[in-house]
Amino acid sequence: MDKKQLRSALFTIAAAGFMTLFLGLGFFKHADLALSDFLYQERVSTDGKIVLVGIDQKALEVYGPYQSWDRTIIAETLEVLNASKDCHPTIIGIDVLYTGESEPDADRRLAEAAGQYQNVITACAAEFGTALTETNGDYILASHSVTAFGEPYEALKSVSGQGHINAMLDSDGILRHHMLYLTLPDGNQVPSMALAAAKLYKKDGIVEPPIDAHGFWYLPFCGKPGDFPMVSIADLLSGKISPDYFDGKIVLVGPYASGLQDSYFTSADHALPMYGIEYQANAIQALLRGTYKKEVPDLFQLVLIFILLTLGFSAFRRFRVRISVFLWIAFTGGWLLLCLGLYRAGWILHALWLPVCITILYAACLAINYIQAALERQRVTNTFQRYVASEIVTEILKEGTESLSLGGKLTPIAVLFVDIRGFTPMSELLAPEQIVEILNSYLTLISDCILKNGGTLDKFVGDAAMAFWGAPFPQEDYVMQAAKAARDMVEGSKELSDELCRKYGRTVSFGIGIHTGEAVVGNIGSPRRMDYTAIGDTVNTAARLEANAPGGKIYISRAVADALEGRILATSLGNAIHLKGKKEDFEILTLDAIG
Repeated sequence: MDKKQLRSALFTIAAAGFMTLFLGLGFFKHADLALSDFLYQERVSTDGKIVLVGIDQKALEVYGPYQSWDRTIIAETLEVLNASKDCHPTIIGIDVLYTGESEPDADRRLAEAAGQYQNVITACAAEFGTALTETNGDYILASHSVTAFGEPYEALKSVSGQGHINAMLDSDGILRHHMLYLTLPDGNQVPSMALAAAKLYKKDGIVEPPIDAHGFWYLPFCGKPGDFPMVSIADLLSGKISPDYFDGKIVLVGPYASGLQDSYFTSADHALPMYGIEYQANAIQALLRGTYKKEVPDLFQLVLIFILLTLGFSAFRRFRVRISVFLWIAFTGGWLLLCLGLYRAGWILHALWLPVCITILYAACLAINYIQAALERQRVTNTFQRYVASEIVTEILKEGTESLSLGGKLTPIAVLFVDIRGFTPMSELLAPEQIVEILNSYLTLISDCILKNGGTLDKFVGDAAMAFWGAPFPQEDYVMQAAKAARDMVEGSKELSDELCRKYGRTVSFGIGIHTGEAVVGNIGSPRRMDYTAIGDTVNTAARLEANAPGGKIYISRAVADALEGRILATSLGNAIHLKGKKEDFEILTLDAIG
């Protein structure tokens, strides 16, 4: 291997290693999780063994706000479900935490109802945080430690099974995993409600899923929000639903209304939240089926990705673009197919890792072929933007670099000139920094009004500005847009004038002139220095209208008034004012309002 080949190999390895390091540091993590959810989570039919009894909006309307409910409502629910010894649910899971005692009669009734057939599982929950724990005689601060634990009051606990209802979100706020057990500080393990229900339902036992160090396993959701059958607790208690419907089934009772704050965005659907009892139902269904998925360790995946990236990048650099395209498709498509195949076999890979990295490396190779053209385009853009607005640069570059040559075209446009009246004498009395501050405020207002109304800001000349509409690209109703910009300037200047009066005891205002007609628009100047601007009698007329307009007034020509007839209010000044270079019968009007 010669030096060139060695450098190429080292560069390829370094690029693949750099991308692999990015993955190891967690880049693209959230995007990878989203793609994996899209690929892996799929709806499968439920077996009808699980039914939800929801504390839904209908129940809240019948029984009032949930905070006002006493425990007799849930007790009555259990009594209705367990009304017959020969016809009742196999399991009833109550996804509501009943810690502490309340009304003695209600507590006693709930406990008696729960203990009737020993088929009720009640909820408990833990709070997690960092705590001082003992490990092999040493005390350490351990994260993910149980700092508090809430369980049913004693009478209810003694007659029912318990299962925790903790739901732990991933870093992107999506629920993908299920905590099979939580370990209390005394070492005792508490199963999840789903596990407790599945074990009690399936008498011959279940095979537990593989869990990580914190007791979590990847949950393959079988349905989206709303897929499991749900009965309103109000309908159940009113007798609209026969208890026979629940015979032999697993019944989960819990919140089913958005205001009860027991819902999560899950990997099954990022847009529609899933209620807690639906999450429990999905976990029970997965445990009963026993079709589990195991996440492949990240280290193994990173090594595999590094090898594939090295091979892919080396091939991209060696082959022509056409072959590289097929290789890129083969790498990305092949990886996604591999991910789907392994998922069905019970293994989970990061779906986005290879596609995003191989695409970045492929794009890097392509960039070399286009870098010269990109640099040339950037040079033209950077140079031209010094002289004209960005929207003009965009439009002109569409025509290619030939548009940078001198020349223009005759185009109908509307031209606006605006000048700050009273600025020059005031500037003689103020400090330079005050003058700059005031001027910048007024010029910012002018710019905002022009751009907001779709105009092209041609230039600033001291405390004056020129703008036009109708070029560099055609615009509908461009004369009205110019008129609206002028109106906005006059209105906006009032607030600035008030502020100026408070600060300095002086005010200034705008004099504005608008004219419409044909003008030559294009690159005007010399080959070494040009401006994209408009020239011609239309421009000169607009400038002279502005020169004669008093502060706070908008002078328009008859051509503007005719173009906006019926949509503006204007007052004719006749030929009382004579514009230099114009005939004496040239009519000037003041723009009073826009209808």
